[in-house]
Amino acid sequence: MHIRILFLFLGILIFESSCKAQEIRVYKEPIFANDWSKPSIHPDRIILNPGQNPSSEMNVTWRTTTEIEVAYAEIAPATAAPKFWRNAQTYTAKTENLNAKEVPMAEVEANYHSVEFKNLQPGQLYGYRVGDGEHWSEWFQFKTASADPKERFSFLYVGDAQNYILELWARLIREGYRKAPDADFIIHAGDLINYAHREQEWHEWFTAGGFIHSMLPSLSVPGNHEYNYLNNSNREAGRALSIQWKPQFTFPINGPEGLEETAYFIDYPDVKFIFLDSNRDHEKQAAWLRNILKENKKKWTIVSYHHPLFSASSGRDNEALRAIWKPIFDEFKVDLALQGHDHSYARGRVSLGENVLNGTNLRDLTGTVYVVSVSGGKMYGLNPNAWEGTEAVRDRAAENTQLFQLISIENNSLKFESYTAVGELYDAFELAKNEDGSNTFLELKTDLGPEYRFENTIPYEDQLPSEIESKILKKYSGYEIRRVIFKEVEGQTRIELRIQKGEIQKILLLDSKGKVLSEN
Repeated sequence: MHIRILFLFLGILIFESSCKAQEIRVYKEPIFANDWSKPSIHPDRIILNPGQNPSSEMNVTWRTTTEIEVAYAEIAPATAAPKFWRNAQTYTAKTENLNAKEVPMAEVEANYHSVEFKNLQPGQLYGYRVGDGEHWSEWFQFKTASADPKERFSFLYVGDAQNYILELWARLIREGYRKAPDADFIIHAGDLINYAHREQEWHEWFTAGGFIHSMLPSLSVPGNHEYNYLNNSNREAGRALSIQWKPQFTFPINGPEGLEETAYFIDYPDVKFIFLDSNRDHEKQAAWLRNILKENKKKWTIVSYHHPLFSASSGRDNEALRAIWKPIFDEFKVDLALQGHDHSYARGRVSLGENVLNGTNLRDLTGTVYVVSVSGGKMYGLNPNAWEGTEAVRDRAAENTQLFQLISIENNSLKFESYTAVGELYDAFELAKNEDGSNTFLELKTDLGPEYRFENTIPYEDQLPSEIESKILKKYSGYEIRRVIFKEVEGQTRIELRIQKGEIQKILLLDSKGKVLSEN
């Protein structure tokens, strides 16, 4: 008994120490050379996007310098024989010039090439490569969707990559691919990068995913960070979609006019996936969505967009958007809504008709399940009131945690799993489709441990050592410490402190021992 208590005590100490900073450590962000993200004559940024019918259509897009004016893609059914390419077909690419040399933070000119592979065989593994006839990529592989509506398939979904993309998002998407190498595709729910037109960040995004982008098809929607001014001297023109978005992706052109490749849909044999641009034209998309859903005969309906209808974080409620889109989701029994934006995790649901959600009917019928998730390194705090005062119930949440989601569908069953960046199962539930089209909800979180919060994970913000904190609060009596930032100044570790007493604010610069070097 005493030994068990000792081990428990040691476990608590280890857990607490792992959640506290052990030393003053300044994070050194990578610096990229000016030409790091520039194109060359060799194909790069090779990415797959499904066509409207993924059983028979797949699109590929890539980038080169403007020197490459004619480009090709070759495709053949893949076999174990190394010369499977003998059965290849060659397609001439559509080439589009992107001249963003005058756009701040883009400052690049490149040619983007795209090919739409059509009339492919369902459930077939294909090999393909792209190039100009001399400079070729390696051969990549992808598999078309099955035409059998009862056959199991799975896909990945991630929230905002946005910040620390190559540094921290890379491990997340690679862990997702390792967990689900046979996934059919991946959904990116907006804010792929931070500054809409910044070429370096797009290069980080493509580099972080590497060959995954070339083998695991992507379906993306723009977030608010994919919109920004093209030129600060002409802000009257409004915020424009990332200048790289349309050249570098080839999404289906089946959305509302004016929203091409930001609102669209794809059709699996018994699942309709609908992608919306939550940044603009909400009413126009609502009318389009209603028409699409009126004609929808699929068993399952899944939507993805950026701004949550039920927000995970404080002060970010999208009440106006919820008032427009949620009634349509309710009317047409949308099964699952996959969202981003809030840099935290929340999963919950709304009732179906008169079925009131409470703690006694976790296996009862459910309406749309709403998920907000984050995959990058930027984190916000959760709304402490959860979803109180709304029409939804929040079932599980997380702060300060990078996550990817794996969703599997087989006939009348949908299984949802959320994993951390280290492959730990964090959340799970199942939906069972009933004959009348309603869903029975099965909660699977009960054995998954406590929810993650800032206070029980490694600190997100820099933490002032307790001895320095005591020294500062004694010297500046009545002040509270509002912000701590560790930085390096001329090779020396420094601590920037923001302290406040009432309306009075001070910014202090300390050395690593807590000596005040300056005060403003």
